[in-house]
Amino acid sequence: MKNKIPKLIGIVMTLALFFSLILSGCATLKSAVGGAAEVPQAARVSGEKMTQDLSNSEATAAAQFEGAASEAETTAASSDYLAQEGSSDYNKAMIASGKVIKTASIQLEVKKGEFEKKFFEISAIATQNNGFVSNSQSYSDEEGKLTSGNIQIRVDQKNFDSVIDKIKALGTVKSIALGGQDVSQEYTDLQSRLKNFQAQEQVLLDLMKKSTNVKDSIEVQRELSNVQGEIEVIKGRMNYLDNMVSFSTIDVSLAEPIPISSAQGGGFIDAVKRGARGALTVLKGMTVVFIVISPILVIIAIILIIIWQSIRARNRRRAAKKV
Repeated sequence: MKNKIPKLIGIVMTLALFFSLILSGCATLKSAVGGAAEVPQAARVSGEKMTQDLSNSEATAAAQFEGAASEAETTAASSDYLAQEGSSDYNKAMIASGKVIKTASIQLEVKKGEFEKKFFEISAIATQNNGFVSNSQSYSDEEGKLTSGNIQIRVDQKNFDSVIDKIKALGTVKSIALGGQDVSQEYTDLQSRLKNFQAQEQVLLDLMKKSTNVKDSIEVQRELSNVQGEIEVIKGRMNYLDNMVSFSTIDVSLAEPIPISSAQGGGFIDAVKRGARGALTVLKGMTVVFIVISPILVIIAIILIIIWQSIRARNRRRAAKKV
């Protein structure tokens, strides 16, 4: 029994030493693995920081865009009570929207000999109502007098109705067409998109300042250029809509009445005039033909002269031989 106790104690001490070695080895391995994992993780943080920031910025901008779109839908829904085109409340709907492009097309007949006077009166009306002439054309009759034409003017929207009344008073209205295009919804959408892209632009500018290497700077610069390009396109469209809304467009076509005698084409004097015009036309045509073929006629004349001179020289030689 006494001999067995020392052996048992030795076995227990050996097992304890063995287990302590195993536990210390596992702890060392765990710390080594943890340290090795922490090193690449720390290295990845600096590289992934900008990507994470960019993702956060895109999420923020997307949330802002969704909010703006929701607001636009709410505005559109609140204006649904305004009736569609053709109903009694359509004009009220256009006025309430605040962004309406107004247009008009008028055809006038003015008294004989007053075309030029009325033409310049329309231009003066545009100037007097904070407007201008954007396009004009005039045409003359057979006698060379201006008797018809078209003029397009742009006037301040608030003076649109009064300008229409003044133009109608210049002559006899043959036809008139009024139009209005409501661009409020498009304008609201453009404003929402502009805010979204401006938010992205600010985030990208901040990321540009924080970039630490060339690769990140190039990627951010590329995205920034795309965003700034979209901003310029949206601003250009908004400026165009603002201009079209602020200045209404009015197209006026005016002409003097066609003389009945000229339309019927009767009478001895008219027949003589037509005959003289026809003769003059034929004479002009013959002159043009002669000018065109004159080089050919000159060449033929030269050839004929050479042949004639050759024949004369031959006849002279024959006469000299006979003598």
